[in-house]
Amino acid sequence: MSAQVAEEFIGALRALEESRDLEKIVSVYAENCEVGNIVSPEKFHGRDGAREFWTKYRDTFGEVHSEFRNRIITDTRAALEWTTTGTTVGGAPVEYDGVSLLEIEDGRITRFRAYFNAGSLGQQIARDAAAQTAQAS
Repeated sequence: MSAQVAEEFIGALRALEESRDLEKIVSVYAENCEVGNIVSPEKFHGRDGAREFWTKYRDTFGEVHSEFRNRIITDTRAALEWTTTGTTVGGAPVEYDGVSLLEIEDGRITRFRAYFNAGSLGQQIARDAAAQTAQAS
């Protein structure tokens, strides 16, 4: 069952990235889920929290696409290794690698964490923001 949930998550993320379909990714989470990543000190709770988390994620980018390389799956957990490429909101290229950990119960994600080099991603976004500010001046 965890393999099926992991694949549903990947498909839902693709829909979010390509067409901003937020509800598809929210639907893979349990009502009492916890969602977060390395850059957010705040943890998001429940499906409303998942909705907020994934809205913030998608709003970080102009174009975005995640490619999954490895899937390590047990009965109740999945580790997904990925590379995300795309553009910042301002159009500059961005690329970063990471791993997402999913805890799964009854066919839904109950806990989600993403780990990646936050400094590298932040620098890529900050460079674009600085360039945008310089162009506006």
